Amino acid sequence: MPTAVSTLIVSIIIVLAVDTDQPRHGKYRAPETGIWGTLFYSLAMLVISLPTSILTYRAITTPHKLSYFNLLRSLRVLLTPTERGRPWILYLTPGLMAAETLHICTVVLFLGPLRRLLLPGLSEPGLKTGDISVVRLVIYLVILCLSVLALTPLEVIATRLAIQRNHALSEYNSVSQEVEGDAEENAEYSGTEDVIGLRNEGDPYLGLVDCAKRIIDEEGLLTLYRAWWVTLLGGLGSVFA
Repeated sequence: MPTAVSTLIVSIIIVLAVDTDQPRHGKYRAPETGIWGTLFYSLAMLVISLPTSILTYRAITTPHKLSYFNLLRSLRVLLTPTERGRPWILYLTPGLMAAETLHICTVVLFLGPLRRLLLPGLSEPGLKTGDISVVRLVIYLVILCLSVLALTPLEVIATRLAIQRNHALSEYNSVSQEVEGDAEENAEYSGTEDVIGLRNEGDPYLGLVDCAKRIIDEEGLLTLYRAWWVTLLGGLGSVFA
């Protein structure tokens, strides 16, 4: 449901604000507005999509069974009373905006210009295989693979910070992800064991750097590179987009 709502809102904004008088046929492309325009566009999309991304991550990791149609009850499970009373606090989740912004800046300010420099005509219609410089393509692919070393940890950290909920008080239950007694009536997937291990909310991550340091100290460096191949496949797919 959060993903559907986010997709609908973003689609409406694109149709209303990014539409053009010159219709383009074929695959969709983001508006060509230069580096800074693309950065502004990406950050604006981040502001719009961040709350629904947080809800999506929490819906995936919560041990509680969520109703498809009882929205208020599901929000009561996924959000703390503090977050429900002050929704803007989601944007103040320690380190989350920093991680997402660094990810966007790496892609928009580094990989994007590098791709246009090395492979300027790769996205042009009617491009023939012989028009592509193999040397430049290999150089870009190598740099893209190296960029995964920076992008994957940012994605892992952002996910960890997104499922970390914001509280005004310290009396809450890390298993139920809610203030004591506030979500006890919700059924869990398993009554005998946890579906997923969640960090004790009494000892939260304090920010981007703190999250990275704790993950390395407690779980090992390789934890930051979980599902690195997903990031790599996404980058490879964007080469010919």
